[in-house]
Amino acid sequence: MSKKLRWGILGVAKINDRLLPAFAKAANAEVVGIASRSLAKAQEAAKAAGIPKAFGSYEAMLDDAAIDAVYNPLPNTLHDEWTRKAADRGKHILCEKPLTPSARECEALIAYCDAKKVKLMDGFMWPHHPRTRAIREFLDSGKLGRVERVTGTFTFQLPMDPSNIRLQAKTAGGSLLDVGCYPVYGIRWAFSEEPVKVWAAARYQFDVDIAMSATLWFADGRIANFDCGFVHPLRQWLEIVCEKGTLGVPEMWVPRKSNYMVTYNESAESSEVNVEGFNQIQCMIENFGRYVLDNKPVWPPPTEAIKTAKVMDALLTSAREKRCVKV
Repeated sequence: MSKKLRWGILGVAKINDRLLPAFAKAANAEVVGIASRSLAKAQEAAKAAGIPKAFGSYEAMLDDAAIDAVYNPLPNTLHDEWTRKAADRGKHILCEKPLTPSARECEALIAYCDAKKVKLMDGFMWPHHPRTRAIREFLDSGKLGRVERVTGTFTFQLPMDPSNIRLQAKTAGGSLLDVGCYPVYGIRWAFSEEPVKVWAAARYQFDVDIAMSATLWFADGRIANFDCGFVHPLRQWLEIVCEKGTLGVPEMWVPRKSNYMVTYNESAESSEVNVEGFNQIQCMIENFGRYVLDNKPVWPPPTEAIKTAKVMDALLTSAREKRCVKV
């Protein structure tokens, strides 16, 4: 295998606008191919990004021996199928979140990739930002005491166009799987524990949730809240309330600035810590590269995706059935 991990990208999705510049900066990555069901679209994307190879089918790219790993940004309901097909050909896979639409599928997919001896990671970016590690170390230091409550959000305004895959039930659309997965994961991460019960209320259109508010309970009675959706302005923060103070991150999931603020509040005195800017997509790609090239353990492992999916399964049931649901 080459010193740089040689990548192929499945599809010409819009996320490539953010993904490709990060690949270009990654020290241990080289994009050598991009595939589309339309050869013309693949060629256009390859030319625009300076990618050497364009493929007119996903299978053709997966069959290319010059590709070590693939990025899978396909619709949610295609993650399982094409990740398995990549694994069958010995390709390592970085798959767009959520890894699969349900915990049962997620567990089976991880087991399948393990059996094929290929590396797998779901494409959450924020865990790879150095800021996330710094916050974790601060929380674990005990300076603010035990985490007591967490509140998070991720919303943005999406035109209600039924042709958008985010708004189609057949492609596992809906705001929870698209953006709600971020605060769900963030809540689990902040508590370092798993919730035992959830309650959710949602607004529906086209038979998918377009907005959701939820409460998560932990075994000792502590709670967390979040909301997500496609109808409110951009909001993407996380607040962690501890015994002795609070910690807030205004742009927890997708930082848009060169430097990122973390606000600490302790004993009625607040301070802001200016954290050096990083491209968190680049960090994710490089971490995955080390995982494959150096066999270096990386956080988060794919099993984290199962835990988040279990919570989301319960939330979707709760919202539909209007009742509290055990996780």
